[in-house]
Amino acid sequence: MQEQPLKKVAIVGRPNVGKSSLFNRLARQRDAITSDMSGTTRDIKKRIVTISGNRQFEVLDTGGIDYSSALFSKVAAFSLKAAKEADIIIYMVNGKSIPDEEDKELFYKLQEMHKPLALVVNKIDNDKEEERYWEFLEFGADATFPMSVSHNRYFNDFYAWLETHIPAPKEEEETLILEEEEPDPFAQIVEQVHASYKEEEDNEIHVAIIGRVNTGKSSLLNALLKKERSVVSDVAGTTIDPIDETIEHSGHTITFIDTAGIRKRSKIVGIEKYALTRTTEMLKKANLVLLVLDSTQQISELDERVAGLIEEYKLACLIVLNKWDIKDNRSYEEVVEDVRDELKFLHYAPFITISAKTGLRVNKILDQIVAIYGRYKKRIPTSELNDALRAAIRRHHVPSHHGAVVNIKFATQYETKPPKIALITNRPEYLHFSYIRYLANFFRDKFDFEGVPLDIVARKRGQRFEEEE
Repeated sequence: MQEQPLKKVAIVGRPNVGKSSLFNRLARQRDAITSDMSGTTRDIKKRIVTISGNRQFEVLDTGGIDYSSALFSKVAAFSLKAAKEADIIIYMVNGKSIPDEEDKELFYKLQEMHKPLALVVNKIDNDKEEERYWEFLEFGADATFPMSVSHNRYFNDFYAWLETHIPAPKEEEETLILEEEEPDPFAQIVEQVHASYKEEEDNEIHVAIIGRVNTGKSSLLNALLKKERSVVSDVAGTTIDPIDETIEHSGHTITFIDTAGIRKRSKIVGIEKYALTRTTEMLKKANLVLLVLDSTQQISELDERVAGLIEEYKLACLIVLNKWDIKDNRSYEEVVEDVRDELKFLHYAPFITISAKTGLRVNKILDQIVAIYGRYKKRIPTSELNDALRAAIRRHHVPSHHGAVVNIKFATQYETKPPKIALITNRPEYLHFSYIRYLANFFRDKFDFEGVPLDIVARKRGQRFEEEE
């Protein structure tokens, strides 16, 4: 049997970032010289490394890339040559300093080699320092790992990434094939649990149907389900308890919550007060809201309060203009203008005109729900987000505050459902809300976030995204 050639893994980076320390850690020996003096490693060190039992590869320790002198420039040339000859590249940076432009340029040059490439942010020695790791996401690397080589921290994810690119020996592959023919029942159960969890997380949509009393919410639910599920009558407030119903559509499980109609507060008594509480609790579990409005009536203060719940819970939204079959003196443009003027904070929500009674365009709502949910759970790569940020700033510069310059260093999306974006800036308290709103609209147009609220916060370097202003 012909022996597989070993994969070559090159560790590259600027001086004094910990390349030799990582080399020693992988090789489990202290052969490479390590010190705090820049440029200690000048020759290419090589060792055979074994991980995960018997996965082997050759690791290359290179000199620091530095062009400050003729000697260092020659070392840098050797390091880049080693990277070109390697199969896998690890680019290390110093996590105790802010991202450096020279590091970015070198990293982007390595990306052009089109090889598996990981960005390792070294010297993240404790949980507090881990906050700095987020700042390096602006590199836009496919794989970024915080690490403390000296303290042996955060290695598991890095090793797992290496294993995906280091093949097992032929003998092990044959063994795995035999195991696949007679799989371990317990492993099958675990695999099924993980598979079902992933599907539930990605494809289960919880939809709350909300609106004033007698806007046709129950009729809409029945039209969507194509069966009589909720009690429907002309008496306002027929639905008291929220009703759940689940259907499958386009590979998604959609659970509808038919919320109780919301009356004016002065009329909420007894059981209806209980129903409002139940409705609010259901909204906490919803991903998306169908805001049902009566297209034959003007938007009222109560409609604003109802719609305010959507903003409060940061939910995706589709505005449903019901009773479109009933003749009205106003045109579509006039109705939409009325809604936009009165419900300004739902400017991101698209419209659909329907008749729950006749079924007009009701079938299109399900496709809209799936499309909006896809945008609700969307994650924008950091590199693309920062390209858009730079374009937005070029179009309209960040306004200063009484002469104080406000700089936005970069942006990163740190959560989905809803999409949450952090703007890292030197003076977050001076970044005006109108400029944040401008960026939100810019990102919305650039990345198609129609129907989805964007939660954008300004943060200083090292400040946790979850902290309140």
